[in-house]
Amino acid sequence: MSPAGLAVGGASGRAGSARRGDQGRAGADRVRLGWVLIGLLIVTHPSIASDSPPNIVVFLVDDLGWQDVSLPLGPETTPFNERYRTPNVERLARRGMRFTDAYASAPVCSPTRTSLITGRSPAATGITWWVRNKDTHNSKSHPTLTPPTWTVNGLQPGDVTLPGLLSGGRYHTVHLGKAHLGARGTEGADPTTLGFAVNVAGHGLGGPGSYYGLHDFSAKHRGGGEDWNVPGLEAYHGKDVFLTDALATEARRELLLAAKKDEPFFLHFAPYAVHAPIMANNRLIDSYEGLHAKEAAYATMVESADAALGVVLDTLAELKLTDETLVVFTSDNGGLSAHSRGGPKHSHNAPLRSGKGSAYEGGVRVPLVVAWPGVTKPGTRSSEPVISHDLFPTLLAAAGVEVPEAHGELVEGRDLKSLLKGEAPEWSGRPLFWHQPHLWGANGPGIWPFSSVRKGRWKLIFDHAKTSFELYDLENDLSEAHDLANAEPEMVDALAEELSLWLESTGAGMSVVTASGQAVKMPREYLDQNGR
Repeated sequence: MSPAGLAVGGASGRAGSARRGDQGRAGADRVRLGWVLIGLLIVTHPSIASDSPPNIVVFLVDDLGWQDVSLPLGPETTPFNERYRTPNVERLARRGMRFTDAYASAPVCSPTRTSLITGRSPAATGITWWVRNKDTHNSKSHPTLTPPTWTVNGLQPGDVTLPGLLSGGRYHTVHLGKAHLGARGTEGADPTTLGFAVNVAGHGLGGPGSYYGLHDFSAKHRGGGEDWNVPGLEAYHGKDVFLTDALATEARRELLLAAKKDEPFFLHFAPYAVHAPIMANNRLIDSYEGLHAKEAAYATMVESADAALGVVLDTLAELKLTDETLVVFTSDNGGLSAHSRGGPKHSHNAPLRSGKGSAYEGGVRVPLVVAWPGVTKPGTRSSEPVISHDLFPTLLAAAGVEVPEAHGELVEGRDLKSLLKGEAPEWSGRPLFWHQPHLWGANGPGIWPFSSVRKGRWKLIFDHAKTSFELYDLENDLSEAHDLANAEPEMVDALAEELSLWLESTGAGMSVVTASGQAVKMPREYLDQNGR
């Protein structure tokens, strides 16, 4: 393999010591570091396992809630499962494993998306909020807190990424749809600078101006700015086509092209759906008669995303690649419920509490289905808590691609292969952590700066503004309706210590008290102040 071949994929390697504020670091230094690590990888590690690695498809839906599929992920079928039509998600689950307790790395988009392709938590990467424009942060002003310095420009050339490592391991890498990995106006806004050989419709912003080709997928029809225009789909402008359907057509085209190559492929298909604006796919709307107009429109968006998954699965079958392709279906955060929906706010993820942006389960619990031929048994399920950044080591291991040592030491995700085989992993019962020192523009339960941990049945939430704790027993209180912090002080103490150790180990930036200019302390210190 020649260095020139690697350059096409843009494989890279930030050692990861820089955290918030690293946008000031010279880009050239980061790129040089990336190539040093790639050189070490080539010299010291075999890139590909001896047996043929699988093709990989990651289908990452935007803002799709845990209940936004017809596939039941809880103990029983719910009214929401009956409302939505996702036969292709069910089809995938029949071939593989559904996860009942899968989580996004964050309650909002960019942090999860960047964690998925780096294997590191948002606290560690410093990408703790969504990116938008170069050198600009987007947090809403909090009455008493200021966000810490964070990596406002997102991922940039030189960062170690899943597509970069796969391209270095002879994979053909394709991004299709929403990217939102690097800020607009930076190199990282273009996924081809982050390891993808091909980019279709991805850029630095997180939503489309419109879902309609008749609007050119632009916000100009409502007087919006051109920054929300979806790039690269000019062939569909002026046509009566829904954005998700157009992306499905492009996905089929890319799969047909990839199948002609002498290398496996990685397709990262991230439809903009079901992110706002909530707009109906009019060819499907009649199926949802009787629902609130916004909810009917939302349901068509969900069905359209599922149909796009169906196009991918059908194309793989047509190419006789089904048995050679690992497919992942998931979402970047919990379902939107604080605005833009019909009916009562904060109710659309029931029985989970709240939704996108929230510390509660509605903000972070997401669908996850994995079908890996020869590994997953058909129709299985796992209740082991897992998180988005677990996909990084899982997919690299499946591909037989090594992680550069300097980055491997920083990876927080775990390889899920043993779980997918139906075996108990040695790390079973490990804690999962979240950290969001920002305030979203929407209001609602749990939508505040927080850090949290789940371990087993217990979940602890630390509110940065109140410096207070909430404790929930998820096994018996999935809706997080009964705060047990006062009833279980020893559990609060234990989890607060674990959370503090993790925040320290990742170098997490804590919210700053505006009046004093001092950062909020580690959770354990507030327990100590209370004499515990």
